[in-house]
Amino acid sequence: MADRLSARETVALVTDDFTELPSPERSGHPDGPLGWPGYDAARARAAERTGERESVICGTGDIDGTRAVLIAFEFGFLGGSLGMRTGDRLEAAYAHARAHHLPVVPLVATGGSRMQEGMLALTQLQRVARASALTRQSGLPQIAVLRDPTTGGGWATLGAGADVVLALPGAQVGFAGSRVRPADADPAAYTAEAQVAAGAADALVRPEALRDTLGRWLRLLTRPSTAPAPPPLAPGAAGLPATGWDAVRRARSPLRPRATAYLDAYFTSRVTIGGDRCGGTDPDGMLCGFGEHRGRTVAYAAQTGTATRPAGYRTAARLVRLADRLGIPVLTLVDTPGAANDAEAERQGAGAAIADLFGAVASARTPVTTLVIGEGGSGGALALAAPGNTWATPDSYFSVIAPELAAAILKRPPEEAEKTADQLRIRPQDLVELGVVRGVVGPGGPGRTESAG
Repeated sequence: MADRLSARETVALVTDDFTELPSPERSGHPDGPLGWPGYDAARARAAERTGERESVICGTGDIDGTRAVLIAFEFGFLGGSLGMRTGDRLEAAYAHARAHHLPVVPLVATGGSRMQEGMLALTQLQRVARASALTRQSGLPQIAVLRDPTTGGGWATLGAGADVVLALPGAQVGFAGSRVRPADADPAAYTAEAQVAAGAADALVRPEALRDTLGRWLRLLTRPSTAPAPPPLAPGAAGLPATGWDAVRRARSPLRPRATAYLDAYFTSRVTIGGDRCGGTDPDGMLCGFGEHRGRTVAYAAQTGTATRPAGYRTAARLVRLADRLGIPVLTLVDTPGAANDAEAERQGAGAAIADLFGAVASARTPVTTLVIGEGGSGGALALAAPGNTWATPDSYFSVIAPELAAAILKRPPEEAEKTADQLRIRPQDLVELGVVRGVVGPGGPGRTESAG
């Protein structure tokens, strides 16, 4: 990045009333715990240059209406490195967040652990990880902002370990810093843009938009609710399909509403998470995030009508678990011909990813609501469906397998796919009668629907 803001300049981007927390005092040894020659002098020069006594400042501030604990790294102080005093400050900041039930916003810019303190510096990462885990167990969100640079253990704890990861464009982000990575390494891989593309960070945010973006995220993630999300209305849908094949034809029609139409109508505003934190994204197959519906927060995971990739299932599982921990109800929209079944999907762990989503939905304590809005193709669709609280639209179907594939397995000629669709009983009204879905949602809202034909 062209300009590196100091810790306090970064804090000023997001709040106007930063109140610094008291810093824990630690008695020191000459030149630190290892007696590293010149370490005290280096710290003194860093303090004179930056005006700070340590590589991180911690405090509270109001971010567009939500109070939060802010942790801001000062890269000018020994490269924003983590030492024992840094660990003291970070641990105290997380403890303050838990005591006052405040979300945590790390504004990270660090080169890693401080060499002059050796292994005692490296073990501060364990302290940070534990403090973060305790805060997570308390149901408090953590939203990290990756500045330039974010490397080493700071990235692997405060950054990548956060619930939501935002990054400033052009920031250097990677576990390996610029001086320790292989000489032939592609520098483009160690950027904020690359981390978003790989699913390790959720979005790029320009500095001037940081306050507004953080404010929206904090408002949405700090509003728990126990009531289930109501299923969306079905825009434009009318009448029930007469036959099973009619249901298939309507669900596959390019004219019917897709997930974005439902989400746009349901939420007054929404923010998105992207990536499975395992190196993958599925932006064309699964949309995940949080939105505001009638004054409260609802999390969503929505299939888009394509074959869902393993990364899409893992991202949805991540969304469900985060919402569950924060006490936020979940809405899922089912619309897929099935899970991606190509060789690459198998190499990416399709079965394990689907199993993970099944487990996340099954174990969720927060209420989950599902609406089938198009194709419900086999287990790749069912993994996203809420047991006992699934609804369907008039232009949808849900099937153990696509009728064409069922006919093929049964060694029937292709022209018998339509007959097979009827035998599978996949129409919305069939699903109601079978007890698979609670009811059919039309333009006027949800309700049980009598069988037609």
